Amino acid sequence: MEDKRNIPIIEWEHLDKRKFYVFGICMTMMIRVSVYPFTLIRTRLQVQKGKSLYNGTFDAFVKILRTEGAAGLYRGFLVNTFTLISGQCYVTTYELTRKYVSRYNNNNAVKSLVAGGSASLVAQSITVPIDVISQHLMMQRKGESMGRFKVRNQDGKRMLVFGQTKDIIVQIFKADGFRGFYRGYVASLLTYIPNSAVWWPFYHFYAEQLSSLTPKDCPHLLLQAISGPLAAATASTLTNPMDVIRARVQVEGKSSIILTFKQLMAEEGPWGLTKGLSARIISATPSTIVIVVGYETLKKLSLRPELVDSRHW
Repeated sequence: MEDKRNIPIIEWEHLDKRKFYVFGICMTMMIRVSVYPFTLIRTRLQVQKGKSLYNGTFDAFVKILRTEGAAGLYRGFLVNTFTLISGQCYVTTYELTRKYVSRYNNNNAVKSLVAGGSASLVAQSITVPIDVISQHLMMQRKGESMGRFKVRNQDGKRMLVFGQTKDIIVQIFKADGFRGFYRGYVASLLTYIPNSAVWWPFYHFYAEQLSSLTPKDCPHLLLQAISGPLAAATASTLTNPMDVIRARVQVEGKSSIILTFKQLMAEEGPWGLTKGLSARIISATPSTIVIVVGYETLKKLSLRPELVDSRHW
């Protein structure tokens, strides 16, 4: 039998699925709009050689805004919105896997670990091609590119967004074939499966620890909002080295994770593995608060009517 928890967890069987998906898509879109600029900055920091272009997160933000305008912070955003599909697949896989694992083991840490890793595996299989395209669009600076491919202007005019996307897709396919859209797939799995598998257990762990240190009438949502960023910082720190390698494999067209790692170590040493970590944590903190508050609120709003007043959720 599962230990009694101070903060109850809303499970899959407690939810009205129609409400869950409708509210979920709207919430995910709002979150992506708010955190995308930091995702772009993190990717550029990870791909640049040393500090050839930007000296850090704030410097990158100011320079991009100055040279490319606000639109520069949203390069590749429209393509990236297709990951809404993978987002819904992620939460569905997570919740269903928790339900399945509970038949054999009711320990919350085990359920969270297995469900988080499984959800990331499914989501990344959908996300990687979208990420590859959007990351190459992120690399398009004004008049030049930081990556392998450069969007070609037609008759000196700036190409429309969908024209840029089509141009990048064609270039990737010509250079690498269909496999080019799954470049870095293994690196992505090695980054995001551990990140997701670690985040969920730490999230519930921090929430329980905080609940034992605070008054009983402290809102659960507040504790969860604090626990999310703590878990994100923990997971980001543990998995950032693989995230740096993943970004380079996908953007620079490298085929070997091991050779990419060796080259990174030779050029920049161990500190190269921490590149983009501050941007990752900075972007993760507000985004995780929004995600956690949004997701927990979403689940409360999606409770089956007969369960709404049954206990203090």
